[in-house]
Amino acid sequence: MVKDRVIYHELYTPEDAIAKIMKYTSINPLGVETVELPLAYGRVLAEDIYAPIDVPHFDRSTVDGYAVRAEDTFGADELFPLELRVIGSISPGVGNLPVISRGEAVEISTGAPIPSGANAVVMVEYTKRAEDRVIVYKSVVPGENIVNTGSDISAGELVLRRCTTLREREIGVLAALGIRSVKVYRKPRVAVISTGDELVEPGGSIGLGMIYDINSYTIASSLASIGADPHIIGIVRDDLDSMLRVISEAEREYDVVIVSGGTSAGPTDIVYRVFREMGPPGVVVHGLKVKPGKPTVIALSRSGKLLVGLPGYPSSALMIFNIIVKPLLSRMLCLSYYEPKVKARLSVRVEGARGRRGLYPVILVDTGEYIAAYPQSAESGAIKVLAYSDGFIVVPESVEYIPEGEIVDVTLFSSEYRPADLYIVGSHDIGIDRLIPHLGLNVKVINVGSLEGLKSASRGEADIAGVHLVDDETGEYNVPFIVKYNVKDIVVVRGYMREQGLIVARGNPHRVSGIEDIASKRLRLVNRNRGSGTRFLLDMKLKELSRKIGVAFEDFIARIEGYYYEVRTHTAVAAAIAQGKADIGLGIRVAAEIYNLDFISLGWENYDFVIPKSKLQKEPVRRFLKALKSSELRVELENLKGYRVLSETGEVIWES
Repeated sequence: MVKDRVIYHELYTPEDAIAKIMKYTSINPLGVETVELPLAYGRVLAEDIYAPIDVPHFDRSTVDGYAVRAEDTFGADELFPLELRVIGSISPGVGNLPVISRGEAVEISTGAPIPSGANAVVMVEYTKRAEDRVIVYKSVVPGENIVNTGSDISAGELVLRRCTTLREREIGVLAALGIRSVKVYRKPRVAVISTGDELVEPGGSIGLGMIYDINSYTIASSLASIGADPHIIGIVRDDLDSMLRVISEAEREYDVVIVSGGTSAGPTDIVYRVFREMGPPGVVVHGLKVKPGKPTVIALSRSGKLLVGLPGYPSSALMIFNIIVKPLLSRMLCLSYYEPKVKARLSVRVEGARGRRGLYPVILVDTGEYIAAYPQSAESGAIKVLAYSDGFIVVPESVEYIPEGEIVDVTLFSSEYRPADLYIVGSHDIGIDRLIPHLGLNVKVINVGSLEGLKSASRGEADIAGVHLVDDETGEYNVPFIVKYNVKDIVVVRGYMREQGLIVARGNPHRVSGIEDIASKRLRLVNRNRGSGTRFLLDMKLKELSRKIGVAFEDFIARIEGYYYEVRTHTAVAAAIAQGKADIGLGIRVAAEIYNLDFISLGWENYDFVIPKSKLQKEPVRRFLKALKSSELRVELENLKGYRVLSETGEVIWES
């Protein structure tokens, strides 16, 4: 098997990959079928629709009132009203209409047809009924308060074009024309297969080294969102014969086959070998000049069916789905593919991918003056990143980096960008997760660390920044950093206290008693990301220790295995220890509790909230502060191990 491996002989840009596929085949709609109107939502029209009737197909009233000859009302006003004789009334749906002559009127309801002889309607508000007479206090002009025949849609008019997706508005037009069924393009039937010995169906028992099958469900959902008909085949193990059998059966039954996993060049990555057997032409593209998503395989079977092998990592698979699969499937649905984009200001510097096109998910923050883009970790395995992200930015192959503050194009994952009600930027905190449900708002939480949260608040991007930065000289939290960075026009609201300490395996097998054991016992450390408050606290403790033993800080941390092994959350620290990747880490007590680990307390810290003054009157911020003071939240937080609510929680403790 190893001798037959293919190591990406040629990498293609996404555009070149699609162009190469189109050299081998023309991808077009797969056929036409007729569906009843109640089942037409989301389908794509396969024919132009011409109006068989006028809409409306009669002149009708837009108000309740009296149908009249406009000329009979000229000169009428409050001082000099006119009288007309009422000869009948008309309701919607009435077909037998009277004929109006000079000096006559007919009482009429909204939507009712206009009788012959009438050319205007006087609103009932400008009339007074007196038995068989009506007194008119306002004149009208010909055509007033009347919708004429065909004013909405004219008979013979092209109202809906072929290749239009039918949504509620288009279906409403069809119903208005009396059309009961329409011809639509057949949905591509797509087989969705996940590969890997490590995969388990959601709901099954999972052990160390095993993961739940994410891709089958995210890819199937993505297919459904663009109008395709996905069919989840299930998990196939890394066995050549099994995979060849399952993919061959899927190729015979379905229009497109999408496989995730097994597309790289490792000894168990055999999808490209199976695709090769499905030809000619077989594999057309193996490897894209992008990051993430390099190990992508695109092939055509001998019967001309499209076979796509996506990377196994969930975020990579979804990113490549958007830039490769979606354009190709759009052709099968007769849809013009476009990428909705918005302009945004980059919040931090983003590195390029060294000769490959970098794809970086971003969360967007609408400041009211501009949209800020917060790049998220580009780790291929992260699924939460895409769930929280609004879109992605592209760093071209030839660009080394994009600096902070640069205006970039953000390709949206959905058709439009919808801002959140509240943006909380800063340090990861489990307490915030308990607070959010009390708000009843659409909240975006961006975990970038305390320091970046403080910077975000200083720029007026964050509505609220959660921070716990400790000053290594005074031991004071948060305010010294606001002074140091000269942050203006903000307030600091007291949050709550959290217990920080050393997290170690259950039973404390290394007999850890304090921070000094990290170096003296040569323990493997898992660290937090730079800029996080926990990282500041650890560095402060390690600096104290290095000074005590007379070793330069840089030399001291060089001795610590894992000092540069960084994770972004407290629970990630605990998970690394639970999985045996590290012996020790610094984090909050509740993270240790979640993973059933031991905890050696180092003390309590202040977790506070920095809020720009310009945001204080924003209703979601006011709601946040009210919830922070609530007795319900106090009870909920104090039920978390290692959390302590203070008497001044929710109060402003400092401002600049």
